Amino acid sequence: MSAFDLTGKTAIVTGANTGLGQAIAEALATAGADIVAVGRTPPVDTRFAVEALGRRFHDISADLSTMEPIGRIVAETVQHFGGIDILVNNAGIIRRNDAVDFTEDDWDTVMDVNLKTTFFLTQAVGRRMIEQGRGGKIVNIASMLSYQGGIRVPSYAASKSGLAGITKALANEWAAKGINVNAIAPGYFSTNNTTALRADEDRSRDILARIPAGRWGTPADIGGAAVFLSSSAADYVHGTLLAVDGGWLGR
Repeated sequence: MSAFDLTGKTAIVTGANTGLGQAIAEALATAGADIVAVGRTPPVDTRFAVEALGRRFHDISADLSTMEPIGRIVAETVQHFGGIDILVNNAGIIRRNDAVDFTEDDWDTVMDVNLKTTFFLTQAVGRRMIEQGRGGKIVNIASMLSYQGGIRVPSYAASKSGLAGITKALANEWAAKGINVNAIAPGYFSTNNTTALRADEDRSRDILARIPAGRWGTPADIGGAAVFLSSSAADYVHGTLLAVDGGWLGR
């Protein structure tokens, strides 16, 4: 199992204060990585879990709806841990409305966080990884809506489809430099982003009926995929979207 060992690696995880981001940070720490958590709110529970595993932890307060924090995230990570080995782009937001009523603000807000800042943070981290000369792993958190259109979430579907494209484009450019760029496409998970769906009895019932596993995913279900794509076990995996969906896409 040494191929999955992340001891001595430093991982930046955005949106690590709760949900999937917290679960990913904990899984990477369990595999041996030190964690830099980036987000708008203090990741108190994540810090406790990571430090309880004996790993180092640092949090960076940042609003990823703007470009402002990008240079600071890279500089602060290098200052504290000496380099960057893994980046997990987990932070994301969603806005719901009928397409005919969707506003420019809801479009721009989602695209700024889910696509624009994600790309430019990845660019900055990729540049650092190239300078370090030891490669690295970048894991984007995509979505089932990287494959499908969804309902009442046009900007989210556009952003996650775009993220799938960026994943492949960067993999093409950086694979020869030893940097693996891949994505995880979570299915329907029980997180903050799906609160409205789970509260809608009809939609929740319809979604659950299509999941072969017969349940919504839990944050813990995503950790193994994140460790795999962040480890040397995935050294020859480039530009892939790994669905963690309870069988949704196969239905």
